[in-house]
Amino acid sequence: MRAVIAEDQVLLRDGLVRLLEAHGFEIVAAVDNGPSLLRELVAHKPDVAVADVRLPPSFTDEGIRAAIEARGLVPGLPVLVLSQYVEQLYARELLADGAGGVGYLLKDRVFDTAEFVEAVRRVAGGGTAMDPEVIARLLTRGRAVRPLDRLTPRESEVLALMAEGRSNAAIAARLVVSDGAVAKHTTSIFHKLDLQASDDDNRRVLAVLAYLNG
Repeated sequence: MRAVIAEDQVLLRDGLVRLLEAHGFEIVAAVDNGPSLLRELVAHKPDVAVADVRLPPSFTDEGIRAAIEARGLVPGLPVLVLSQYVEQLYARELLADGAGGVGYLLKDRVFDTAEFVEAVRRVAGGGTAMDPEVIARLLTRGRAVRPLDRLTPRESEVLALMAEGRSNAAIAARLVVSDGAVAKHTTSIFHKLDLQASDDDNRRVLAVLAYLNG
């Protein structure tokens, strides 16, 4: 069974490769960014893809967008999303075509390697593997979703600190994370609030206004 893996964290990517190879999978490609994922999926047409949602270059939604685009070019391509985040809009789009296996698991809720491998096999076989928390999020479809509802708990923390007038460096010190991590969260916040780069508008100020009005 042939698989393509997309994960930007090198230790996790190597661990996934070793785990799946130990269970009889042939890893035909292991990449760390969205464009490479799309290219390898179309080139190899694997039995299954295991991909993170957020990949370089912007760490927002490259992984899942590449997977969805690949399924458009390779109908029925089985995709298992393995992520820390639930991207509701893209998760629904991934499920919408009803073609081929699909799964969405949260990294911090995968406690058993045997169950994970079985989930990969199930998706490769045309089945589904959905984390209960993902399903719960998708069931909120009937409720109006505010832009702020799209933020993860950590992104909400970052935005709250931005509203206090703190710089990225100050936020990093407060949350005990790197400046780069805060920059990634900030980029994701702008993306989820539909704040496009502009010479006329300050996205940081607009994000804070959205928070205060939310």
